[in-house]
Amino acid sequence: MGKTREIKKRIKAVGNIRRITKTMQMIATAKFSAAQQRAVASRPYTDTLFELVAGLAKALSDLKHPLLTAAEKKGAGRPLTLILTSDRGLCGPYNGAILRTAMAFARENPANRAGFIELVGKKGAGFLKYNNIPVSQAHTIGDKPTYETIESLAQNYMDRFASGEITSVHVVYMKFLSAGKQVPTVMQLLPFKADALEKHTPGKIEKATGESAAATTQYEFSPDAAQLLGELLPAAVKAVLFQCFNDAIVSEHVARMIAMKAATDNAGKMGKRLTRTFNRARQAQITTELTEIVAGAAALG
Repeated sequence: MGKTREIKKRIKAVGNIRRITKTMQMIATAKFSAAQQRAVASRPYTDTLFELVAGLAKALSDLKHPLLTAAEKKGAGRPLTLILTSDRGLCGPYNGAILRTAMAFARENPANRAGFIELVGKKGAGFLKYNNIPVSQAHTIGDKPTYETIESLAQNYMDRFASGEITSVHVVYMKFLSAGKQVPTVMQLLPFKADALEKHTPGKIEKATGESAAATTQYEFSPDAAQLLGELLPAAVKAVLFQCFNDAIVSEHVARMIAMKAATDNAGKMGKRLTRTFNRARQAQITTELTEIVAGAAALG
């Protein structure tokens, strides 16, 4: 009797877990749908602006801008690395993939490891502390970042870069390609380079070398090229950083949705196995009771 009672408790507990994970899956699906709409809506503007500025910067090689080249001021300038993780767990390998990518990038670039490390999300704090990597600043953004918040952060980076406090800015995040594919990526935000977006895949850093049609296009500038580039470059940096945050949030919701679906399916399978085990145990118990009754009746007869 004790065994069947214990199995019934386990069946009830697994059922409760399944209901919780099913609810979390539905919430993650709804959040993913909303976040995907925001990310997809902003991507055409970001990509077009990036290509335009990249083409202009490449065509105007003789034009100098503080955001196109590393600061020439001598001092204690150090590179900055921004790592985007999640505030909450239960999202599968999402945080692990980002943090492994960040560690591989740090191993390949010791200067970045010794530089400023800034973190978004609570899940990366323990990992970095365990690996003895000090975090210079932790940002709390949430899962619905506003453009104004990211604009302020990007402006802070540009001001520090122009003053020589930081020599470069890299962003480690999960790039969203589709609902079935997300890639941990290292992107160089500053200095802005016309022919390079660094993408970090496990074990290798690759540079995009695709030639853009804008690079060979002849432009007539009004106003002049320097003023135009001075307006477009900061806007491109802000837009690209905002897209990084949108991609990271969409990827987090996808990972959580997949993880909770797997947990729900596993809980359902475990519930079926426990039900079969309970039925077998109950049948064995009934058979034992019937045997004892028949044996007792035979002994009295």
